[in-house]
Amino acid sequence: MSDRKYRHSGYQDDDDRDRDARRPSTGPRFQGLEGAPRGRGVGVPAEATFKCARCGTEIKDPQIAKDTNCPSCGSALHSCSNCTFFNTGSRFECRKPLDARVESKTKANQCDLFEPKSVRNLKSTRPKMEEGTSSPTDARSAFDALFKK
Repeated sequence: MSDRKYRHSGYQDDDDRDRDARRPSTGPRFQGLEGAPRGRGVGVPAEATFKCARCGTEIKDPQIAKDTNCPSCGSALHSCSNCTFFNTGSRFECRKPLDARVESKTKANQCDLFEPKSVRNLKSTRPKMEEGTSSPTDARSAFDALFKK
């Protein structure tokens, strides 16, 4: 006789205990593909630009020398915070294998693995509004347009 209170099959059945062992492993859910689209604006056509990580000023020249500074705020552009491989969750805060940690992520460094971080400029793809029409982003005019007769 069973020590269970009810006779129906349920959560204590032995055949369900090894359910996880039978399930094939498909690998990690997020594989972190480099360059894969993620986040806001996925699939929206937008031009890739390089912007200063500190002030957001767009830099026209994609080739960054090791001593280049931002024309707006004066911070170093050849730094970890402006690099494609900068990631605070990775070892030494870089997705590339490094021998030693770079002390300051905002100061200029001599890293040979540096690649400028390209950011999609989502504002460049918005349609231009005609003169004299109210912008749909203007909250007040959008609210008033709901109740026009």
